[in-house]
Amino acid sequence: MPRSVKEIIEQAEELAQRFESFDPDPADRARARSLVAVHRATLARAEAEAKLSKAVAKARADGHSWAAVGAMLGTSGEAARQRYSAQQDRRRKAM
Repeated sequence: MPRSVKEIIEQAEELAQRFESFDPDPADRARARSLVAVHRATLARAEAEAKLSKAVAKARADGHSWAAVGAMLGTSGEAARQRYSAQQDRRRKAM
């Protein structure tokens, strides 16, 4: 349904007023902090995963077996190969 420019401007002014007078509930801030903590932990995990992937690539480049790499990761060599060889292949293709 078509609306006039006047109606659109009036609604925009009403929304602007509501926005300017909005006062968030302190409980909402507390809940938001927990989500920020989740976000920060996710970023830290991503950084750690990137470092680990580079370390695995370096170990392999230095001639260490997948069994040795897996032992350092606390898993089998086959599990380490399955997880990290694909990442190394993608990295090589990107270069």
